[in-house]
Amino acid sequence: MSLLLTADLSSYEALCAAAGDERPHPEQAELEHLGSAVLTEAMDVLINTALEDHRATIGEGLLGAFHSIALRIEREHDRAADEVKRLTRDFAGGEIDDVELQEATKRMHAAAAALTGIELMREAASETYTVITGDVWSPWKGSTKRTASTAAQLDAREAIRSRKATRHAASNPGDQVVAFRGSPMADTAEDAGRIFDALNWSLKTWPQMKLATTGLKGAERIALSWAKQKNVDVILARTDFNRFGKAAPFRANDQMIELEPVCLLTLPNTLNTQRGADLQPFGPAMNAGQKAEEKGYRHQVIRVRALA
Repeated sequence: MSLLLTADLSSYEALCAAAGDERPHPEQAELEHLGSAVLTEAMDVLINTALEDHRATIGEGLLGAFHSIALRIEREHDRAADEVKRLTRDFAGGEIDDVELQEATKRMHAAAAALTGIELMREAASETYTVITGDVWSPWKGSTKRTASTAAQLDAREAIRSRKATRHAASNPGDQVVAFRGSPMADTAEDAGRIFDALNWSLKTWPQMKLATTGLKGAERIALSWAKQKNVDVILARTDFNRFGKAAPFRANDQMIELEPVCLLTLPNTLNTQRGADLQPFGPAMNAGQKAEEKGYRHQVIRVRALA
C-alpha cells in the first residue's frame, strides 16, 4: 500500500501497511477484544472457586505475560532497526546491499506492527483488569511506551539513569515531574475528589507533566487512575520490600526526589473525618514531604477544600 494512502489509517493500520506482508493482520478491534476476553474468561472461571482469593494475582500474571511478549518483540525490532542503520551507513549501491537493506527494513516494520498489536491486547486486558479488580495494573519490570491511545509507564530507575546520561532516551523523565505520595487509607470519595483537583491543577500548571508515584493502594492508585484518564505518563518508583525490607518506602521516596520534581503533592491521611479521626498520618508521605523541602523543592499538602 502506498504511503500516500495511509493518511486516514490508525497508527496500527499504518504500521501494518508498512510491513508489506501479504497475509492479513488482525483488526485492531479484534486484538482489543482478544485481550479483554482473556482476562474476562480467566476471572469468570475463578469466581466461587478455591482460587477466587488469588484472582488479582492471576490477572497480574496474565498481564505480565502480555508485557513479556511485548518486550521480546521490542528487542527484535530494536535489533532490526540497528541493522537498518548499519546497512544504510555502509550502503555501497550494489544489488546485494539493496536486498539486505530491504529485508532488514521489512523485519523492522513487521516487528513494529506486531509490537503495537500486542500492546493493544495488553492495554485492553489492563482496562478489563481494572474494571474487575478495581486496581490499576503496572509492569513490575521495564516500561510501557506511549501509544496512540495510552500513556507511558516508566520505571523510576530507568528515568533516573536517563536523566543522568542523556535527555534523548525514550525513558527520559523530562523537566516537569510531579511526584505524589499518599496514604493507603485515603481511598474515599472525599480523597478522590481532592486528589483529582490537585492533579488537574498540576497538569494545568505543567502541561508536559509526568506523574511520579509508587502505585501503592489507596491514594496513589487513585492518582494512577487519574493519569490513565488524562493520558499522562507515569514514572513508577516501586517499593522493593524484597531488597530493602522496611526501608523500601523511604528508598522509593529517594528515587522520586532524585527525579527533581517541580512539585511534590502529599496526602498523609484520609480527608474523611470519620475514618481519619483514629488514624496516624502515613509516615512515608510525611518523609517524602520533609525530603522535598530539604532539597528546596515545592511541596503541597492536599487538604480539605476550603469553604466559600
